[in-house]
Amino acid sequence: MSRNIPIEEDLTGDASRLQELLFAMGRRHSLRDPIASVCEELQFTPPQVHALLWLGRDGALTMGELARRLGVTEKTVTGVVDRLEREGHVQRERITGDRRVVHCRLTPAGQETYQKLDGFLLEAVGQVLGLLDGGDREALFRIIEKITRRLDSPSEAAAEGTREKSL
Repeated sequence: MSRNIPIEEDLTGDASRLQELLFAMGRRHSLRDPIASVCEELQFTPPQVHALLWLGRDGALTMGELARRLGVTEKTVTGVVDRLEREGHVQRERITGDRRVVHCRLTPAGQETYQKLDGFLLEAVGQVLGLLDGGDREALFRIIEKITRRLDSPSEAAAEGTREKSL
C-alpha cells in the first residue's frame, strides 16, 4: 500500500548512515512503536490501536480509507473493525446515496478509549522530544514538515531538490 520512492544513488550512503544510527539507538533503547506498550496494556492489537487513533483524529472514514491508512487490505481491515465493533468501540454506517460505501466511526466508548490512547501517545512522544533542546526540536519539525510536503507532491519535491543542489 505504501508508495515506493526510488533512492537516488547519491542517497544510498545517507540512507545507510540513517539506518545505522537508528540501529544504534535501538541498541540503547527499544525502537518499538510507542503504541506497542499501549496495545499490551489495553489488550488491543496494533492495527486496532491505529484504527482507533485514525478514527479519533479524523472522524468517520470509509473502510477503504481506513485500510489505506493502516497499510492493510480491505479484507484485513474488515476483521479489525469487526473486533472493535463487537467490543463496542466502533460502529459501521452505510451512506444512503451509495449502500456499498461503509463508513466507520467511534462510539462514545470508542471516543473514551481514543482519549486514553491519545494521552499515552502524547506522553511517549513528549519523552522522546524531551531528549532534544528547543532548537533541535524546531529543526526536527522543519524536516518532518518538509518530508510531508514532498510526499504529498513528489514532482514538486524533485524540482525543489534540483533547486537546492544548484544553490
